Amino acid sequence: MRTHSFLTVLLWSSVFYVVHMTPSQKRTNKHSHSERITGLSENDGKTLHRTKRGWMWNQFFLLEEYTGPDTQYVGKLHTDQDKGDGNLKYILTGDGAGSLFIIDENTGDIHAAKKLDREEKSLYVLRAKAIDRKTGRQVEPESEFIIKIHDINDNEPKFTKDMYTASIPEMSGVGTSVIQVTATDADDANYGNSAKVVYSILQGQPYFSVDPETGIIKTALPDMSRENREQYQVVIQAKDMGGQMGGLSGTTTVNITLTDVNDNPPRFPQSSYQFSSPESAPPGTPLGRIKANDPDVGENAEIEYSISNGDGSDMFDIITDKDTQEGIITVKKHLDFENKVLYTLRVEATNTHPDPRFLQLGPFKDTTLVKISVEDIDEPPVFSRPWYLIEVDEDAKEGSIIGQVVAQDPDIAKNAIKYSVDRHTDLDRIFNIYSGNGSLFLSKPLDREETPWHNITVIATEINNPKQSSQIPVFIRILDINDHAPEFANYYETFVCENAKAGQLIQTVSAIDKDQPPRGHKFFFELVPEFAVHPNFSVVDNKDNTAGIMTRRNGYSRSKTSTYLLPIIIFDNDYPIQSSTGTLTIRVCACDSRGNMQSCSAEALLLPAGLSTGALVAILLCIIILLVLVVLFTALKRQRKKEPLIISKDDVRDNIVTYNDEGGGEEDTQAFDIGTLRNPEAREESKMRRDVIPETIFQIRRTAPLWENIDVQDFIHRRLKENDLDPAAPPYDSLATYAYEGNDSIANSLSSLESLTTEGNQDYDYLSDWGPRFKKLADMYGGEDSDRD
Repeated sequence: MRTHSFLTVLLWSSVFYVVHMTPSQKRTNKHSHSERITGLSENDGKTLHRTKRGWMWNQFFLLEEYTGPDTQYVGKLHTDQDKGDGNLKYILTGDGAGSLFIIDENTGDIHAAKKLDREEKSLYVLRAKAIDRKTGRQVEPESEFIIKIHDINDNEPKFTKDMYTASIPEMSGVGTSVIQVTATDADDANYGNSAKVVYSILQGQPYFSVDPETGIIKTALPDMSRENREQYQVVIQAKDMGGQMGGLSGTTTVNITLTDVNDNPPRFPQSSYQFSSPESAPPGTPLGRIKANDPDVGENAEIEYSISNGDGSDMFDIITDKDTQEGIITVKKHLDFENKVLYTLRVEATNTHPDPRFLQLGPFKDTTLVKISVEDIDEPPVFSRPWYLIEVDEDAKEGSIIGQVVAQDPDIAKNAIKYSVDRHTDLDRIFNIYSGNGSLFLSKPLDREETPWHNITVIATEINNPKQSSQIPVFIRILDINDHAPEFANYYETFVCENAKAGQLIQTVSAIDKDQPPRGHKFFFELVPEFAVHPNFSVVDNKDNTAGIMTRRNGYSRSKTSTYLLPIIIFDNDYPIQSSTGTLTIRVCACDSRGNMQSCSAEALLLPAGLSTGALVAILLCIIILLVLVVLFTALKRQRKKEPLIISKDDVRDNIVTYNDEGGGEEDTQAFDIGTLRNPEAREESKMRRDVIPETIFQIRRTAPLWENIDVQDFIHRRLKENDLDPAAPPYDSLATYAYEGNDSIANSLSSLESLTTEGNQDYDYLSDWGPRFKKLADMYGGEDSDRD
């Protein structure tokens, strides 16, 4: 660095010397020539002469980043007016004057006081003045000069990003552009090579290269495979000074990813696969999974599986799992171990999105062999048909065989089978089956007219394994036989007018039959043989299952015969022929001239002509109402009023007083009249018993008045004895309630069951034999000995 300072000083010295010795040729027009200006002065009017300016400089140059021990000398200002006597003073103004640049006001020497940075400011514009110290006037007009900062290589190149990310498809050709990186240098590009950047690759060879001038990164190797390596990290260097030694440099990192292309076909890891399936597996049951490996990713690795050939292509299917890219082998049809035990499939895996650029690499598919073995299981019996239809005549006898169902064990063991009827489908137990051979027979007679069809279910079960069973529907159709005779289709109300003429049609009859002959119904009508020639009516068969009733004479009389009975025989034409006799009732009625019926009742002849049927009904209703009123009135008159059993509450004999709450002893006088007990005279009044019919042979005894006895206890005992000995007392148990208890009463129970007149020694041991319901009663009456003790 000392050598540089010395050169700088020498350089500036020679420049200043030349400038000092030779006037600058780069002065501006304003100051490059002498002008003579004539004019009047404000003071003396003298002519002023503009003299030639004597500046000895125009611009200076200064290096940046000066690090010498002394201030950096810039240059020297000098004017021709300076005689060296110190009368002139140099003044510097402008950019950085006084701070960055200082001037010796006596000599005009300019120094840089601080280190300068061209990247911050490359040009400083300053103005200089030379002033006479005595007069303070400028000896020269103010002049402008420039200080330019010369650049040095003090800034390294910098990339626009610290890290770049790029991607390129795998298998790309050599020279394929990947990404462009850019670095900038803050140094002056117009001065030297400090800002000339050259790119080079430090890491990433031999896979990638970089253009030294543009910074474009390109592939350097062909057929780079993502499956071998997917990520690459490339380090790029940018160096100034054109890449020469001593230049500054900067680096950046570029992460490059190889994207996938479909350049790999799918491949099965195995040449064959083995699976098994039970023969009972229903269609759609998955048996296993196979997978072809494809190193590609995304849609380039999507695979479609299919069965290309094999003897099991009709029995099995394969579907593709889009999530796992696996092939799922499933059952397509029902399997049968007894029919075939092993199937072979040829399964093919194909890419769904092949890339035409790589088709020359070979077919993008692969095949493998799949073997499927069928496992035998114990299957239920199989019927020979999916359903059975049996037809039987309705007159079939009980126990007759009507049909047979057949089932067998499909397994190799051929286990024996037993048959049964599902009784839920034959609740009336009309049918039964022989368990050994499946023959159906009748248990009850049939009736087609009641139930023309029977739908039952037959169950076949393996004897050795009852869990293995199957069912089959059996439809039984009952065939009709001619077992019902035809009869009239309706109940006919037939009448004939009194003024009817011979040969007149009075009624058309038809018949019905519960049977259903295959050729349809055909009925015949005729009179019974006893009435083959009826004097009043005849039957004409219309040959269409109807017959007409015709009159055979003129005029009929209600007064003589009001009703005729006409028996008619009805035949069918099926085998065996069935017939029935129906009697047609024909009434004789009065009709008008048009043949409209007016009246058919014989009593109507005796009624007045003007009295209608409605009037007769009204009269009859009135008579019925009057009869009902008379009966009700008579019943009310006969009803007698009954007297109540007890006239008033004063008669306390045999009253049952019920207390629903706990009373207050003697103070509680609301439930009964305590005065009756305290006034015995009131009880001595003779009154007849009202609960029994009095008899004359018994006289009501009167007891001596107890006027002097005020002891209520003694009164109660006396009354108790009178009631026990009273022959007029009712023959049933009567409960007499005495609700008064005296002070310190020593009276025992007042129940008549413990009175002296009762049978105290009666044996109640038989109550123990009556069972647990009478145990409490047996304990009460059977334990009297212990009570007495």
